[in-house]
Amino acid sequence: MSLFINRDYLRLLKLFHPLKSSRLNKHSSALTTNLTKKKMRAKLEGDQRNDTLKQLDTSGWKLVDDRDALSKTFLFKDFNQAFGFMTRVALLAEKLDHHPEWFNVYNKVQVTLSTHDLNGLSTYDSQMAQFMDQCASGTKENNK
Repeated sequence: MSLFINRDYLRLLKLFHPLKSSRLNKHSSALTTNLTKKKMRAKLEGDQRNDTLKQLDTSGWKLVDDRDALSKTFLFKDFNQAFGFMTRVALLAEKLDHHPEWFNVYNKVQVTLSTHDLNGLSTYDSQMAQFMDQCASGTKENNK
């Protein structure tokens, strides 16, 4: 397991490497504007929302009471496994520019997903939840 975490950790470090960031900053405003226009996030509504929530409910995701968001608690064997999970999710979050709210203590990771600029759930939240389930499926602990 530590081999995978080290590889994931190195990928994460490359994302935040200062030289790489400074090279990208020269063109970042134009790129960000173009990408934002192309990647419009759509709020989950109607049948698509119902189908998505039904599917995610079977894997343990629950709607949050006071807002339009999903939550789930993942339990892992130890901190190393939990941190590896978070690292893999962080790589996808950077790629999608869609970041989870999460809290980690030792082997527990509590996650809340919502698309803040839409004030609700989007297809990005569904994609992120499914990816998290796939990442955690190889662990020995049960997920809540």
